[in-house]
Parts: sequence; C-alpha cells; structure tokens
Amino acid sequence: MELLRKPPEGVVIPSTATVNRILVRHGLVNQRKRKRRRDSYVRWQRPAAMQLWQLDIVGGVMLVDPVTGVLREAKVVTGVDDHSRFCVIASVVERATARAVCLALAAALSRFGVPEEILTDNGKQFTDRFGKGGEVLFDKICRQNAITHRLTQPASPTTTGKIERFHLTLRRELLDGHQRFESVEAAQAAVDGFVEQYNADRPHQGLDPDRPVTPAERFSAIPEERRKLLPVWVPPTLTAAATPVGGSAKDADEDGTANAETSQPAVEGWVGGPVEFDRVVPPSGNMQLAGKQFWLGPSRAGQVVRFWASVDLIHLLVGSVKIKTVRSHLTVNDLARLVIQGAANAGPSPLPPIEHGAAVEVDRVVSRGGTVCIGGKILLAAEILAGRQVGIRIEPDTLMFFDLQTRELLRVRPNPLSVTQVARLRGNRPAGPPPRPSLEPVRVQRRASNSGIVMVCGQKIALGRLHRWQTVTIAVSETTLAIELPDQEPKIVRRTTTTAVRNIKAARPRPGTSQVV
Repeated sequence: MELLRKPPEGVVIPSTATVNRILVRHGLVNQRKRKRRRDSYVRWQRPAAMQLWQLDIVGGVMLVDPVTGVLREAKVVTGVDDHSRFCVIASVVERATARAVCLALAAALSRFGVPEEILTDNGKQFTDRFGKGGEVLFDKICRQNAITHRLTQPASPTTTGKIERFHLTLRRELLDGHQRFESVEAAQAAVDGFVEQYNADRPHQGLDPDRPVTPAERFSAIPEERRKLLPVWVPPTLTAAATPVGGSAKDADEDGTANAETSQPAVEGWVGGPVEFDRVVPPSGNMQLAGKQFWLGPSRAGQVVRFWASVDLIHLLVGSVKIKTVRSHLTVNDLARLVIQGAANAGPSPLPPIEHGAAVEVDRVVSRGGTVCIGGKILLAAEILAGRQVGIRIEPDTLMFFDLQTRELLRVRPNPLSVTQVARLRGNRPAGPPPRPSLEPVRVQRRASNSGIVMVCGQKIALGRLHRWQTVTIAVSETTLAIELPDQEPKIVRRTTTTAVRNIKAARPRPGTSQVV
C-alpha cells in the first residue's frame, strides 16, 4: 500500500502476492492456521461515516513510578468509525471506570458530532444487561442524544472485529515495543501521535485492497452548523474522578455516578425543592431508587419513566401521564445525591393543588381484621374487604370506601379526622367523582346445617332437610334474598335485617364431621 501510495521512480511495483511470498521466504511473516475459513465470516460495513461507532477498552499501557519503580497497567478507551476505520476515541485512563469511559465518549461527541449508533460489548462500563437490568450512565448519554446503543452477544468478539483489529495494530506498532511510560500524560502523547499517523498517513487495506486509502479520506464529521442546531447532551456533573494515591482504591462508580467533591456546581444550582429525572424500566419491571423498589411490571420494560421526587411524595409518569404516586422515603441528602447524578429542579407537582377543606382520596390496604390506619387512627372498614387495596374518599363528615378500578362504593363510615390531619395524610390527592353504590346484588355462598337452615346477614332461612349439608348461592339485595337451589327455581325471601354482608364464601366443614345422607 505504501508503494502504491508513493511509487518510487523507475521501479516496477510487485503484486501483493509477490510481496507476501518474499516476506514468508525471509521469515518476516508468521503464518498461522486459521480457525475458520475466511468465507465463513459475514463481512458487514455501514455505507457512510458517522452511522456507527465501535467502542471498547484495551490494556497493555504499562506505567512505572520513577521513584519506586512500581509497575501498573493503564487502559485505553478506544473507538473507531465503522465505515472509515477512523479512530474517534483513544483516551488513556488510569482506571477503566464508567466515568472515564463516559468522559472519553463525551469528548468525542463534542469533537466529531453524534453518530446514529454505537456498538459495544457487555462490559459493566457500557451496560447493566447482566446485572440488575437498569440504566447506566453510558446508556443515559446515548438515550439523551438519540443514539441507538447496540450490544454484542456474549463471547462474540468478531461482532466488534474492527475495533479489535485496531487494538492489534495498536499493540504491535506502539505498545509492545515501547518503553514504560512515567505518567498517563506521557502515554497519552504517544497514543495521540500513533492515532494521528494511523488516521491520516497510514493506508488501510480493509477500505480498498487495490487503491491506498487512509481513514481520514473516508471519514467526515458532522458539520458544525448541524451540531449547533442540536447540542450534545452530557450530564452536568460529568468530571474526572480523582486518582487514588498508589492506585489501591477500589474501582468505584461502575454505574457512572459522581461524588460530591467533583460535582459541587450541580448542587449549587439546586434550589432545595423537588427534583425530576428519567429512568428506563428494566426487563424485570422492578425499579429501584435509594434502596426502595418500584414495581411496574415486565410489560413496561424499556419505557422511560419520569420521576418527580420530593421529601413528601414520589410520582412516576410515562409520557406525561401519572401512573403511580407513593409516599416518599427520601431525605434532603437523598435529593442532593440525585442532583449530583443528573436530576434537575422539578416543575410543578403532577397533582393539582388541594383546596382547604376539599375532599381528598388516599389508597390503603385493609388488614386481616377489616381495619385501616388513617392519620394514626385505626378505623373499621369491613371484614369482607380484608387484604384488599381500596380507595378512601375523605369528606368533612364521611369516609367512603370504594373499588379503585370501578369506583364502586363499598362502605361508608364517619370521619373522625380533622382538616389538619387530612392535609398531612400520606399519598393524598384531589378527589375524583363521588363513588356510586353497585346496583347488582351481592352474591354469597352459605352451607346448610343438619336441619337445612342457612344464615345470611343475621337472617335465618329454612330450606328443608332435603338440602342439608348443601352449599347454596344467595343473591343479597336491599329488600330480598334469592336462594339458588339445584334443579329448582330460585327461592325469593323478603329481607328482614339491615346487617351488612360480612363473608362471601361458605364456612369450611369442620374436621371429623360426619355427613350422614
């Protein structure tokens, strides 16, 4: 390629096969048997520059302490353009943490523009695919800049073959034969010189085997005019982490979060109120925030959820539609940490303001005894509602228990709470339309006694000994009781009591009870 690019005068340039035979004859080429046939590989390449970047991390940069002589290995965060093989990232880092990788990516985005896609392996700096399934900082930068982040299959290095081949060239031509570097800056200067020669002066055989072409001739960055239209998004707290003395500290910030020392400007911009931030629902559908889980279900996997968080309430919104509101477990320090991680000052609450003395609603789960706890008071709901989550509409004089799905009125109880106590209830929200009682009768089951008698709502009904030990279904309305008997017409009985239904299912037979027919 060099001879074709700069042909000497009066010299006939041999073919590549002739050059290969000469190198083999003199022992300058180590021939190795291929593990797979060349034609078994599927070669692919994007048709234009800035459509796909391949990113990875490579070691082999040896640093030596000039005082103690201790050796340590640094890493290089690398990236090449898939179409042109142009090296867009070559950053030497002391530790290959998520923060260092994101800093290298942010610098490349600011310099060349935003590509359409980025291809990486499944390293923890790039994804949490095989962890808890959440969103790491690298994913967030890609999402905020509309970059499609593609991942390889496990143990598939040929998928990112272009960046792996760049690593081989970097090792052979620079790192393997180079003396130990005394600092990261010295190593970076050497790598920068290699990258400049690799991009602009070194023909790449993979681009055109017949005509010498350098990566710089095939590469074109996003024009400056287009980059100004849509600026690159980077977290406001993305700064380099301090290197620990001696390099003995644990490689932290795998998730890309920053610490307070390197992110003080972001905390200064926080006004101390609620914050907003986005999270992506993992495949499990179970999200975590400051040690607390938020269950959304696998059906929402991949959706972007906007969190509106304060010290009182946490709202979860999808597409500007509120899907869940819970009592906040966050403190002011927790909100400050979220701001450090990229959260912004929140706008107005998704819930409209509650007027003084207006009706509000809360959600509670009825205990096994049929009670709920509201404002520090234990109130009776109904034993029949035990274990069920219900809504409670709180009016100045009454508490209306209703079904959350149908808004069917279930029970009405007096309100023992004051206006001040209602205002401090957790999870309170402006009340919706008043719940309405169901017009359908309540269907219950009862088991006849030995004498053929059943009891429902405190009222005894004689069915006759013919139906003893049988379980019958009774439709309970406000004025009548309709007993459905097998192979007979329903028996209608006038209701004589006002006792509410307490049990739906019939009582179980007692152990050892003999049933004589």
